[in-house]
Amino acid sequence: MATGARYKVQFRRVRSGKTDYRARKQLVISRKPRLVVRKSLKNMNVQLVIPGKEGDATLVSANTVELKKYGYSGGTGNLPSAYLTGLLLGFRAKKNGHVEAILDLGKYHATKGGRVFAALKGAVDSGILIPHDPEIFPSEERITGKSIDKHRKSDISVQFESAKQKIQSEFR
Repeated sequence: MATGARYKVQFRRVRSGKTDYRARKQLVISRKPRLVVRKSLKNMNVQLVIPGKEGDATLVSANTVELKKYGYSGGTGNLPSAYLTGLLLGFRAKKNGHVEAILDLGKYHATKGGRVFAALKGAVDSGILIPHDPEIFPSEERITGKSIDKHRKSDISVQFESAKQKIQSEFR
């Protein structure tokens, strides 16, 4: 381990690979709410967060587990569920008066067509203003679940459409 007067120990969250403080500083300076997308193998959390002196405050959140309430019984770790979760969060945010945000990727890499960008597309389709490039979104076939139906002989695309209709009708 390095020692001496000129050696500086990094913050604990930097050492553990959890926080990029340079990127976080830019997001905080913007003074806009952040659309925070966090994923695991089975679920996704999408939150609208603002920074505060005592810590970040979550304004609105949605989780893929909540999609069962809207008739979606497919897997919760795929693109259709990510899109529906982003759509659900977007409608909740608009209902609470939040109309703009900035995407916070955290430590995830920006992979074109990934689940993070499916959630972003859901939030954008609900009417939230988020700066983005439309080329980064997944294809419509992947978002609606038709590509899953081809390989698994399932009805994900039917469940997706009915859940999307239920979410939209709840917030109209």
